[in-house]
Amino acid sequence: MKERLFAVPAYTTAEEIRALRKRLKLTQREFAELVCCAKSTVERWETSKENITGPVVLLLQMLDRYTDYPKQLQVPKREYPLRLWYMYRQKPCTLIDVNEMEQRVRIVNYTDKLMFRAFGKVEDPDYRMYEEFLESRCFPASRDKMKLVLQDLDLPFYDPLMIIEKTAGRMAEDDFWIQIER
Repeated sequence: MKERLFAVPAYTTAEEIRALRKRLKLTQREFAELVCCAKSTVERWETSKENITGPVVLLLQMLDRYTDYPKQLQVPKREYPLRLWYMYRQKPCTLIDVNEMEQRVRIVNYTDKLMFRAFGKVEDPDYRMYEEFLESRCFPASRDKMKLVLQDLDLPFYDPLMIIEKTAGRMAEDDFWIQIER
């Protein structure tokens, strides 16, 4: 017998997958999204008479141990007209919901690393902090030959949000960027 390096089951079963999904109170579609697979895969797992192997075994063990973790990853219902995702490469770091008319900002952080959060350790930023954050993801307003840069972006004037819509807030020195939903 081969020596075990990790205490992980060799397989899981359809019953175990179904029971965990129901304990997490997720539909098959929601569970599929959580474990990054197709809904048809979850359906196949839950009706299989065979043992199910592969990375899903470890993932199920982790979800079984930390059942509150999916709630931490859940995206809240959108209540404000503007939603920005502050991303590091492909990873969501901070969700920023903004009501520009009322100058209100709500955030949800999806990382514990302060350097990866849009507002660092601040959990309840105000609208001024939001505007400063936008400006930090653009070239400075005092940039030499700024009018030429704005012309290249096809923008009539310096507006950080409009610039970010064109550039995704990408900067030459880092891998952070912003996805905007209206």
